[in-house]
Amino acid sequence: MDGGLTQSPEGRAMNETRAFDPATDPRAFRDTLGQFATGVTVVSCQTEKGPVAITANSFASLSLDPPLVLWSPARASARFAPFTETDRYAIHVLEQGQAEVGRRFAKDGWDFEHAEWHACPDRVPLLAGCLARFECRKVAVHEGGDHVIVVGEVLRATPGDGAPLIFAQGRYGGFTAQG
Repeated sequence: MDGGLTQSPEGRAMNETRAFDPATDPRAFRDTLGQFATGVTVVSCQTEKGPVAITANSFASLSLDPPLVLWSPARASARFAPFTETDRYAIHVLEQGQAEVGRRFAKDGWDFEHAEWHACPDRVPLLAGCLARFECRKVAVHEGGDHVIVVGEVLRATPGDGAPLIFAQGRYGGFTAQG
């Protein structure tokens, strides 16, 4: 180490003196988490008031046998209850050209006017044009601080074509393959 700097094999520097305690600086913690690029999903379900959706980047595969996925809604979200109370929901992996869909559902989950969709036999709203879709049955909800972890069994998976929409450093972007 030289003056708190470490070098990656590619020559990029990381300033070790900038390390901080995430408990005392939540904004810096959030910004640091933003360095990890994720895909963008929209999770949807049906409620007594109609369809609702929320944009989430907290999606991950969990198990192949049985087929399980997870995602993590924030307790502070006005849409928290519908997603923790429903038994059926869909997770849509957005395609690179669907940034506006992600933005709109991040702001207003009840506004389906801007999205092309239909309801499946379980009445779950399914968005069109996505890179992938997972129709799920909720099997567990686990505590996770200011979020919960919702585990779903995948009942049907539908792949699409295209490139994934990526979210990093507070912005949407595309994917460029290397090699």
